[in-house]
Amino acid sequence: MNIDTILDSAVEREKESYSFYSYVANQSCDKNVKETFKQLAVEELGHMDFLKKCKKDKNLLRNLPVPQDYKVAEATEGPILSKNMKPQEAIALAMKKEQEAAEFYSNLAACVIDSTYRETFKGLAKMELGHKTHLEAIFVDIGYPEAW
Repeated sequence: MNIDTILDSAVEREKESYSFYSYVANQSCDKNVKETFKQLAVEELGHMDFLKKCKKDKNLLRNLPVPQDYKVAEATEGPILSKNMKPQEAIALAMKKEQEAAEFYSNLAACVIDSTYRETFKGLAKMELGHKTHLEAIFVDIGYPEAW
């Protein structure tokens, strides 16, 4: 396995997320969920483009900022996908998915000996953690509007 193979695999994971978010957007009965998940799908396309750029410049992943992790996803139970999900349930499901992706890459980083691979996996974990943090902010805004 080489770095390009790892990045190709990461692109495939982003494609799966794009498909998932598109599916939820198309199946949901709630217009807010539809719009939110359409936007999430578009963001996944941007993530795919970014990963493709990383194949040309491996340092792009290393330069990502480390997002603040508020652990909202960890403290929230993941709902079951349904057509009638409320917006906060749909966002909870999405942030759990991003949490799993961040943990996947973090676990890989902890298991490899090669420092180049470790740094690549850490960069991918930071990218997914950034997605999770973004979704957690949306979740808090939707789920706890009284906080404002």
